[in-house]
Amino acid sequence: MTSLDKPTEETSADDARAVTEAALFEAFGGVRGMVETVLPGLLFVTIFTINKDLHLSAIAALAVSLVLVVVRLVMKDTVKHAFSGVFGVAFGVVFAMMTGNAKDFYLPGMLYTLGLGLAYIITTLAGVPLIGLILGPVFKENLSWRTRNPGRKKAYAKASYAWGTILLAKCAILFPLYWWADTTQLGWILIALKIPPFLLAVYLTWVFLAKAPAPIDVFAEMEAEEKAAEEREREAAAARSAEQ
Repeated sequence: MTSLDKPTEETSADDARAVTEAALFEAFGGVRGMVETVLPGLLFVTIFTINKDLHLSAIAALAVSLVLVVVRLVMKDTVKHAFSGVFGVAFGVVFAMMTGNAKDFYLPGMLYTLGLGLAYIITTLAGVPLIGLILGPVFKENLSWRTRNPGRKKAYAKASYAWGTILLAKCAILFPLYWWADTTQLGWILIALKIPPFLLAVYLTWVFLAKAPAPIDVFAEMEAEEKAAEEREREAAAARSAEQ
């Protein structure tokens, strides 16, 4: 192997960044996932701002969520992000219809954000960072980072703290507005805070993981072990045949 054939540290770093970007894109849905997250709420607040009709706004938001799922199904694409959007919108519609208060359309999502932010912090303090549980299967490392890859566990902890802090900061803005602002003010501020905090959290996750040790591919290890076992069985069978 010549010096030109040897992988450089820069190439390895570029590969690590590319793998991390692909994994984050898959895990969080990319641009399309963001659109599916924002569109129902945007439609709700737009219609409500125009005519103050809770029922029409809620039905329109739920309808567009269902359409996004159907589009995913027709294209035979991953539906988890669209389905999560449907459930979130459905809960919001139920809350708003039960109370008659349009602001309650946003309450389930706000409570979910609060719970998720706390989950990121608590799981990290417990030594099992939530972002590692989410991304471990995507990187084909499962939970190997917990005991076999301390540098990666540290990166997951940093990323989880970042997610938790950002989500809780978002809640600190939204919950006072839930009590003090009207529906349209809350809705537009919530829409404005939908994507930027998410992008910041994803970016910080990318920064931490791009600098972390490479993931341990446990699936490749299992395949290698299976092949080695098969090879040992063949050798043992050949040895028995030779003895006979």
